[in-house]
Amino acid sequence: MKNIGFTDITIRECEKNNGTLSFKEKVEIAKIMDKVNYTCIELPELGDSKGQELLVKTIAGTLKKSGVSIPVGFTKKGVTRAWDCIAKAKKPTLTVAVPVSAVQMEYVCRKKGPQVIEMIKELVTEAAGLSKNVEFSALDASRAEFPFVCSAVQTAIEAGANKITVCDTAGVMLPDEMKSFIEKLFENVPELKEKELSVELSNELDMATACANAAAQGGATNFKTTVCGGGFPAVTSVVKLFDKRGEALDAEMNIVKTELQRSVSQMQRMLGHAENGTHIVTTDNEDQLFFDANDDINVINDACAKIGYELTEEDAANVYEAFMRVAKKKDKVSNRELEAIVASSALQVPPTYKLENYVINSGNIISASANIKLIKNGEALSGISVGDGPIDASFKAIEQILGHHYELDDFQIQSVTEGREAMGQAVVKLRVNGNLYSGTGISTDIIGASVRAYINAINKIVYTEE
Repeated sequence: MKNIGFTDITIRECEKNNGTLSFKEKVEIAKIMDKVNYTCIELPELGDSKGQELLVKTIAGTLKKSGVSIPVGFTKKGVTRAWDCIAKAKKPTLTVAVPVSAVQMEYVCRKKGPQVIEMIKELVTEAAGLSKNVEFSALDASRAEFPFVCSAVQTAIEAGANKITVCDTAGVMLPDEMKSFIEKLFENVPELKEKELSVELSNELDMATACANAAAQGGATNFKTTVCGGGFPAVTSVVKLFDKRGEALDAEMNIVKTELQRSVSQMQRMLGHAENGTHIVTTDNEDQLFFDANDDINVINDACAKIGYELTEEDAANVYEAFMRVAKKKDKVSNRELEAIVASSALQVPPTYKLENYVINSGNIISASANIKLIKNGEALSGISVGDGPIDASFKAIEQILGHHYELDDFQIQSVTEGREAMGQAVVKLRVNGNLYSGTGISTDIIGASVRAYINAINKIVYTEE
């Protein structure tokens, strides 16, 4: 059974399309991707910016699981410069990305076929002298003369490339054509069978996932995806393909599916704000949007709707009453605090699940684990799980009991009293079918507060579904 890998090109494409992601947002997105276990995260070409060099070095030094790759440009100097930025990464890859279609060779490189072949040989040889991981990416391969594509791939392999990517840049291929293209490439370049074959597909015809399926049937084992699609295959769609049909394709993947959906949601939120030009400005993770006692119920109700809550008339009245109690005691109420008010004031329901007890083990030399016991209709239900921390382990243990994963849209912790015996409040937001359900929990034990908040949100979901 072949192992399927995923290379994410979200950050690369955002930069190429003049995206407005901040430095911090790009690093944060890379960290989130690392948790999902992407095979590789491809970053944009360096260009002339020193800030870009710093970004690449920062991400390269941050990733713990995923590899990092970067296009080297068309010069030996570009190869050296790219290597200097990613050399300290755990899995660094230098990518020689060169167009192979006649129109793109002339337009982008200002070179004819033989000159491009020589350039591929020169750049891959230079890259292989620095890194053991070298990718050759044949841009616009679907519109190129097939014999020339084979010659370019052969040249790259002989020069030291151990990963080959063929690109349907124009998005002209249908699924059966993609399968045939891959199979013929293996037939004409036998050495390719010993290398990793990747595909970069376009969604121009809304067939990217179908073409991914066809490419896998042909023998491709790595797929370049993005978080939001944007003309490329969306990672959730391609992962779903291999999750549901992996056995038929004789393929398995290492993506952490339980982390994928919540991670994609986080990244889409960040990308959405960037595309709209409305970055969230944060201080200690507190969004700088404020309301005060002069705001009427319609303003507060609209604010709740914008952050995802469709309140009934009764819930809207309860939320506004609670908001005014808080607003009269302080000059400003942030939108984060408003969410906590919604969680504690709206849609209070009879509990289906009740927390019986929990045992949490955590430390700096052991993996965090959680043993949770819930009561449902008088029956005791237990779940045991490990996680990246005590709260992550607790949520996973609850999911184990429920037999269902819910998308975690947001999680907040804040102090509600002062001193050593301070009470902590946790707010959990779960998203189901586009709707948000908030739960809140209060305790001097912040883990206990978090567990109660999660169960509170679950009870609201169960109540609504029933």
